[in-house]
Order: sequence, then C-alpha cells, then structure tokens
Amino acid sequence: MLVRKTASRFAAAAAAVGLSLALLLPASPASADAGFQRWIAGFRTTAAQNGISGTTFDRAFRNVRDVDPEVLEKARYQPEFTAPVWDYFDNRVHEQSVATGRAMAQQWKPWLDRIEARFGVSRYILLAIWSMESNYGETLKNDQIMRNVVRSLATLAYGDPKRANFAQTQLISALKILQSGDIDESHLMGSWAGAMGHTQFIPTSYQKYAVDIDGNGKRDIWNSVPDALATAANLLSKNGWQTGRTWGYEVSLPQGGKFPGGSLPVGKWQSLGVTRAKGKPFRDGSEMAELKVLDGRSGPAFLMTKNFSVLKRYNSSDKYALAVGLLADEIAGYGGLVRDWNRPFTKLSFVEKQELQQRLSTFGYYQGKFDGKIGEGSRAAIRAFQAQAGMSQDGHPSMEVLSLLRKR
Repeated sequence: MLVRKTASRFAAAAAAVGLSLALLLPASPASADAGFQRWIAGFRTTAAQNGISGTTFDRAFRNVRDVDPEVLEKARYQPEFTAPVWDYFDNRVHEQSVATGRAMAQQWKPWLDRIEARFGVSRYILLAIWSMESNYGETLKNDQIMRNVVRSLATLAYGDPKRANFAQTQLISALKILQSGDIDESHLMGSWAGAMGHTQFIPTSYQKYAVDIDGNGKRDIWNSVPDALATAANLLSKNGWQTGRTWGYEVSLPQGGKFPGGSLPVGKWQSLGVTRAKGKPFRDGSEMAELKVLDGRSGPAFLMTKNFSVLKRYNSSDKYALAVGLLADEIAGYGGLVRDWNRPFTKLSFVEKQELQQRLSTFGYYQGKFDGKIGEGSRAAIRAFQAQAGMSQDGHPSMEVLSLLRKR
C-alpha cells in the first residue's frame, strides 16, 4: 500500500471529484447516459452542417454510450505545475531518453534522411519531440492512458463548459479524419484531451500538418513512425524553422551584469560579456537571440534563437521547448549542460531512480512502475520513508535517501 499518511488526502480528493461530477451530471447513470445521448443526437446536425456524412457519424459514435468520467476528472483537476525546474527536466532529459533516441536514430535513419532533406528540420529535434510526446511510442501501448478520441472530445463538449467550444471544433476535425479514411474508428485513439499518435497532434493540427511520407495513401501518425515524424517536421517547417541553425546556446553570464529584455544580435550579447558556456565561438554574431534564465542567475542560462520560438509553436511552454533542445543536443552527441540545475540534494542517475523505486516497493512504500520517472506516487513514497527514518520529508529522489534504503 502507498503511504498511509496520504490516504486521507487521496480520499478527500476522490470525494471532491465525485461531488463535482454528481453536481455536473444528472443523478442516476441511466439519466446521465440519456442526457449524453440527447446531446449526441443534437450534435449530429452540427456535424452534417460541417460536411460529415451520416455514415461517418454513426460509425464514430457506434460504441460511444456514456461520458468518460476520467476525462472530466482530468479536465477539472489538472494540478498547476509548481514543481522545481530541475524536476521537469530530470524526468525528460536523462540517460534512458538519450540512449533510446540514439537507437531510434539508427533504426529510422533512412526515413530520417528523407524527412530532413524534405523539411530541413534536424532529425535530433524530431527524435526529442517523439520522446517528449509519447516516449518513442511507448505511451500508445498504455490502455490506461490511450482513449477513444471521439468519446473524449464528446465528453468534454457535453460536460465541460470551459472546453466545450474547443472540444466541438476538435470533434468535427476528428470526424473529418475518419471520413478521409486515414484511420478507422477503432484506432482513433489519443489522450484525454484528444492529442493523437506518436507525436500527439490534436485533430485540427493533424488536418493542417499531417503528411503521408511512407506513400501508403494514409496520413497515419498512430502506426507509421515516418508519417508521425514527417508531420512534426512539417509543423516546424511551416512555422519558420531555420535549417542548419540551432535552437539556442547555453551561456555564461558575467558577475553582476544587468541585461535588457527582448531579442538582441548575438554580437551585442557578446559585447555585454555573455559567452558560450562550452567556450566555443557563436556561429553567427548577427543572429537574434533572447536571454532566458529559468532557474535564477546561479542556474544555467541560455540565449534562445528563432528556432526556440518555432519549437514553442508545438507547445508554448519555455520548459517544453528547452527540454526538446537539450534532449536533441544530447542525442546528437553535443553533451549536456555545463552548469546544472540547482538541487538541494545529490542527483541520482536514471538507473538509480529505478533502484530507488524498487527498494521503496520492497519495503511497502511504493506500488508503481520502476520506470525511473519521479511522479507524485514516487514522491509520496519517499516522504513516507523519510518520515519513518526521521528525515526531512521533502520527497526528493536523492542519493541520501537511496543510500539509507540500501542499508536496510
């Protein structure tokens, strides 16, 4: 069992979720299904007005009989990301994601050659996006994560007023994807919010950027890795990716320096005392770049170029775009950070994190997978062990915790 200490919190959260859903939906399961079915019947008219045939609509909704309560739960109870910056990067840029990326670069080299030649986007950037979005396709095999896209979007359109317009737009696009024949209804699977395939495209983005590079007549980002990577490349290319240029540079800042906001030519940053962290010269002094410091002046600093902004068209988070860039550089063999993130503990390797989870499980603190990713379940287990051991209960996956576990 997971930590007894956190059980009451989980129970309270579950009760809150249940109460909110009870207020949102009619009281009995039968009436809830009936209300949802009435909504589907009404949406049929909207679909027809957008060119969806009755045959396509019936196929799409054939097995959609009730709302997906887990979708509504995830939509309403998505916690704001407040973890330290190092936590975000440690769970995404690590030895395993780099090693798998290099293996995939070899496995898919002929297709990556073609995609890179056609769209001008670095293969390492595409591999990093693939890792970030679906763990190189492993997420697509997880039935607990993957869900019927039509049901998910219909659930949001029916039961989530804040997302109703977005969900209806995406649902129409999903129906158009079915109607085009790119995928059948049984394989139209995605995340709770409708993101689909190896590279996680929402339906409208799929319609805009999807590519059939393998030439089988279908733009299949679910089953064709070449199509998925080409689709990601097409998105970046059409949003202004600059071929042959980097996403940015890790830099060193002079002590006590004050810096302007916004973009300046790299040469101007040099005149202010900013240098490349690895000691190499900048490639082009005229290139525009913006200074980003995500972890304070004592953490790593970066000059972000145009391609960093293009990466944010995939996901608008600075952390996401930087993680893609850093992971891409490591897959390519350029090495990791010169200055690491600020951590109040000794960092573990990916394999050591797996060992940490396994040892916590052995002593009854943890029931999850030994996947080396430190989520809330792992942190709760660490806190429980720390409490029992008389340590500060910070939940950090530290060498200090692992060393103590090894002595048990």
